[in-house]
Amino acid sequence: MVTSEIDPKSKTKAGAAKAAPFRADHVGSLLRPPELHKARTDFADGRIDQAELLGIQHEAVTKAVRMQEEVGLLGVTDGEYSRTTWHMDFLYAIGGVEKVKQNIEVEFHNEKGDIRWTPSGLKVAEKLSLKETIFGEAFSYLKSVVKTGTPKLTIPSPSMMHYRGGNAAIDEKAYPDIDLFWADLAKVYRDEIAGLHGLGCRYLQLDDTSLAYLNDPSQRKHVDEIGGHGADQHLTYIRLMNDSLRGRPADMTITTHLCRGNFRSSWVASGGYDYVADALFNQLDVDGYFLEFDDERSGTFEPLRYLPKGHKRVVLGLVTTKHAALESRDLLLKRIDDAVRYAPLDQLCLSPQCGFASTVEGNDISWQQQVDKLALVVDVAREVWG
Repeated sequence: MVTSEIDPKSKTKAGAAKAAPFRADHVGSLLRPPELHKARTDFADGRIDQAELLGIQHEAVTKAVRMQEEVGLLGVTDGEYSRTTWHMDFLYAIGGVEKVKQNIEVEFHNEKGDIRWTPSGLKVAEKLSLKETIFGEAFSYLKSVVKTGTPKLTIPSPSMMHYRGGNAAIDEKAYPDIDLFWADLAKVYRDEIAGLHGLGCRYLQLDDTSLAYLNDPSQRKHVDEIGGHGADQHLTYIRLMNDSLRGRPADMTITTHLCRGNFRSSWVASGGYDYVADALFNQLDVDGYFLEFDDERSGTFEPLRYLPKGHKRVVLGLVTTKHAALESRDLLLKRIDDAVRYAPLDQLCLSPQCGFASTVEGNDISWQQQVDKLALVVDVAREVWG
């Protein structure tokens, strides 16, 4: 068992991580409490103003932070409470991007059938720019209330700007050459990272569905249909992400999270990481990878064999956020044992497979069940790594 791998020269179990990503970590989003849902409705209907909404939001964030600290998490997020979705709020805030009336239609799947998610689309109408540090206020408040651990911010990866609409969503008058679009998008992210660093952010996560979706042949076909090149689109996105991270602060840990869709306990894509694994682990310049491994849709641990030996870590998403049933501790230990066949224990960590509420609706799970799953992650990680 992995729990027997103790360094005799150390007082802790092998590879106890003091830096992010942490041995027990989580993706980011948390269920919104009822009072925040009500406040958003009241604000939309004009019953409260922006200041009142922000006050209720701050109170909810403070409670979420205390919960994370109490269960023992070292990476602490604001639950993404200022957002309606994990990514669209960020993308709309980039200069040159417009929200369009035509909705995006995404088909999600679950055990009971299919559901459709129809958010507003986007259009790159002008040259891209960063008007201000996006989520800057939200991060500053998070940082002010974290007492233990490290404040962690999540933002969508730059590839999501393209994956949501493809070349068709980019005005040719603004970008007659697609390479100019990639260059400006990367600069926006470099400026955003610099701005967040100035606010004290030292743990940043780029959330990305594209690099997980592209393992699914149907999604590679979809990319072809929106003007991309499905066969090697992941390589284009990795180059984009690396350009976005060029010159990043040396004291900032940056990770990425790969997801196959997470909306009301449903998903979009299926397939293991085999198609992208080599480039993902050996070309993408991040410190860690949060990867879904909660069910058979995620494939096997075999792609972990591409993880280069060194500082990079893979955070095993073994605890599902899509269903309420609490995982067996013994099963989690066994699955970590299985992963160690392909990657060193010292380069592995543990987390839930995704956020609990990638959109305001949240997954079909209660607040206490969410807490229990996070506590389980912490307890198992302590047993394995100390």
